[in-house]
Amino acid sequence: MKNARKEKRRRDLHAAAVRRVVVDFPKPLLTRAERVVAELDMNRSELIRTAVEQYLDLLQRQKLDRELADGYRLNAEHDRSIGEEFAAVDYENF
Repeated sequence: MKNARKEKRRRDLHAAAVRRVVVDFPKPLLTRAERVVAELDMNRSELIRTAVEQYLDLLQRQKLDRELADGYRLNAEHDRSIGEEFAAVDYENF
């Protein structure tokens, strides 16, 4: 009885942390996915989760790259003027 309660609690916790999602795949994409699943010896859910995680990571990196590039562009003139000010100091040391 005690093990049954533990198992039910484990299932309940798992259900609270995991949500089932239904995704429609075009037949050619599903065929490719099934081939990869067989080659990698994983299940379809693992493949899809991994692909989504990697894609979301890529989007996050691209967003950060854009934000950094924007910051560099916005500060470029200020950075140039600081560089010019210190250029004189560099020449004094030679």
